[in-house]
Order: sequence, then structure tokens, then C-alpha cells
Amino acid sequence: MEISQSRGEFKRAKRSIPGGVNSPVRAFGSVSGIPRFIDSAKGARIRDVDGNEYIDYVLSWGPMILGHAHPKVQKALREAMAAGTSFGAPTARESDLAEAIRRVLPSIQKVRMVSSGTEATMSALRLARGVTGRSRILKFDGCYHGHSDGLLVGAGSGVATLGIPGSPGVPKAMTDLTIVAPFNDLAATRKAFGRWGRELAAIIVEPIAGNMGCIPPVPGFLEGLRAICDEFGALLIFDEVMTGFRVARGGAQRLLKVKPDLTTLGKVVGGGLPAAAYGGRRDLMERVAPEGDIYQAGTLSGNPLAVAAGITTLELLEVPEVYQTLAERTAALTAGLAERAEARGIPLTTSRVGGMFGLFFHPGPVESFAQAQQSDAAAFRRFFASMLEDGIYLAPSPYEAGFVSLAHEKRDITLTLEAADRAFAKLARAR
Repeated sequence: MEISQSRGEFKRAKRSIPGGVNSPVRAFGSVSGIPRFIDSAKGARIRDVDGNEYIDYVLSWGPMILGHAHPKVQKALREAMAAGTSFGAPTARESDLAEAIRRVLPSIQKVRMVSSGTEATMSALRLARGVTGRSRILKFDGCYHGHSDGLLVGAGSGVATLGIPGSPGVPKAMTDLTIVAPFNDLAATRKAFGRWGRELAAIIVEPIAGNMGCIPPVPGFLEGLRAICDEFGALLIFDEVMTGFRVARGGAQRLLKVKPDLTTLGKVVGGGLPAAAYGGRRDLMERVAPEGDIYQAGTLSGNPLAVAAGITTLELLEVPEVYQTLAERTAALTAGLAERAEARGIPLTTSRVGGMFGLFFHPGPVESFAQAQQSDAAAFRRFFASMLEDGIYLAPSPYEAGFVSLAHEKRDITLTLEAADRAFAKLARAR
């Protein structure tokens, strides 16, 4: 596969951009490769600057649930752009998107639009601290909630891929306020509350972890978190930046039937454009300025282009069979991968929820970040390289979830499994 133009673009980018990329995992550091510089995308496929085409399972890290460049989303964007790209003033369409979110997420009675998932989680935590008058928060090892101070502790995903525990530049005073427990470990969570319970403003959790691979909650875990928060007067925050509208029309909370106090959204809610949101109970959200005393603001919040893409995407997801189709295609992919790995004698554990999936070169089970870290990183690296060479674009990190879109057809799944069989054969020969 010819990648001379990507190689040249990467070299050029590194002269002006730290590491040559604007988000660390894109640099392909953990897979020892050259990042592909993408030129265009359509449906389930992306094309790089060298003209190579790939079946895409990254999907801009989740939001392209309809596939790339969906014609109805493109039409909505053209119409919105013709009216102006940013006003810094309210628009009627912002209320349309807020109402669309409220219709399918019963836990959200009021919602505030922001521009990124990091901004959404940062703002939700500020609100939780302001409402409770407490300073500490509890998160889970391997769950990623953006790069704001205090949330990079045990953050999985990018920081784990780079092999760093957090980040210089974050004051110790901030990280001291973050308590970390193992994901899916209710006993450890209760122990933490036994020590700091009356100081903890909130638990923040990815209800389905997507930044240490895809790891669903074990039965009773989320219900237990709800009960602990109720007992100690803390708020339960579901970070559904990744799972909201991705695993079910009402997000993980509707799928798993656990109601949080606050929810953060992103990815799909902006239809692939920079948009996110946080929302929750009316009495909590009424504390947000200008209605209340807890400040948060953003010039580009509710940007008309992002709102147009988000509304159109959510409308297209209202068809009842959408999520069944996503689940069936994801199941076919993960079952096929597991079957082919087993046939070649390769230890592989797969997971899936809706249109999300995870791959672990590990015999399993994988229910926590510690178990995810036991995966064979070298095997993943070789598998990734073989798949990329065969035209299959996976996340360049063993700690990221993969995604299937409505644009992925049976033929795409078949081609992917054929490439995987060749990759597993290479791994078996190398053992």
C-alpha cells in the first residue's frame, strides 16, 4: 500500500503541530505506524491522500452513526450555512435540538448546549459541586471524561495509550479532589464513600466504558451506584458523550434502566460537528447561569451548523429498526472475529453493545481497566497493521472502542472478516 503522501504530510505537520496531530492518539504512536491523512469520506469508507480506501470503524470516534457525508445531513448543513455560520445569539433551532434530546432522555428536563465532551463533563461537575457544596468527585479507573484538570487521573484511552498516568500542568490540589475506584467494583466504590462520602459531590461514570475498549457494566453495578449516591446525597453523572444515541435511542440509561441526576452528551448529538450538551433534573439545571448562580458560557455553544447536523441526525435515528440493524451488524462482526480468532488459536475476547464493540487480545473476562491492560499489546499492534494494509481502519489504540454505522453493509462485514482471518493467520505463524 502506497502511503508516501501521508508520510510527507505527517513530516510537514510535525513542523507546526505538536506530534503532527491535533489529538494524541491520531499519531499512531502505540501501533508504530504512519497516520493516514484523510482526504474524504462517504458512507462506511474513508479515503486517504494517497488514494487508499478503508472500511472505517473509527467513524470520527463514534458520531458518524449514519455513515460519512449522509446526504440529508449535508443538505441541512448547506441550508444552515446559507443563513450564517455563527451568531453568538439564541436561535429557534437550539430549542428544537433541546426538545429532541428531552423527548428521548427522561432524566433530562433542561439541557445546556456546549461545544465539546470535555466542556460538557467539566460543566456538569462544576454544577454538581455548586449544588452540593462539596469538592471531591469519584471516577473510575480507565474511564475518560475529557482532558479537564482533575479528570486525567486514571483516564484510560489517550493517556493510557501514551503510557502516562495523568499530565504535568495539572495541580496536585486538583487531582487530590478526584477519588478513583475500579470500574465494575461496587465494593471499592462503597469503601471510598465510607471514607469520603460526605465530601463527595458526585460519581461520574461512563455507563458503558468506551475508553478502555468497550466494557459493559456488570449486573447491579450501575444500580448500586444509584443507591450509593442516594444514600450519601451525591449526584450520579452519566457520561454519555459516547453512548448517548449510539447504543440506544435513549442512550445507555434507557437501555440499562438506571436514571442519573445529570447526563453529558456529545458525538452523535452534533451529527459529527463540534457540539455537546449537559442536562438533568430541572432543579439542578435551574442553578446554571443566567437562571442560577453557577456560571458557564460559550460563544459557539448552540452553533447553527452543529445544531442543524444534530437535529437531522436525531430525526433519522427515530426509525424503529435503526438500533436493531446496528446491533445485528455489530453482532455479526464481533461473532465473526471471535470465531476466526479461535480457529487460529488466538486468544481474543470481544464485547458489544448496540453499535459499539471492543477487541481484547486476552482470553477474558475483561470487566475492568486492569483486565484490559493484560491484553497482548504486541498482538494488537500486528493485527492493526495487517488490517490497515488490507483496507480496514480500526482505532490505533487497544484502549478504544470501535463503531459500526448504518452505512456498513453485509459486504463490508464480510470483507472485514476476511481481512481479519488473514491477520489472525499471520499472528498464529508468528507465535
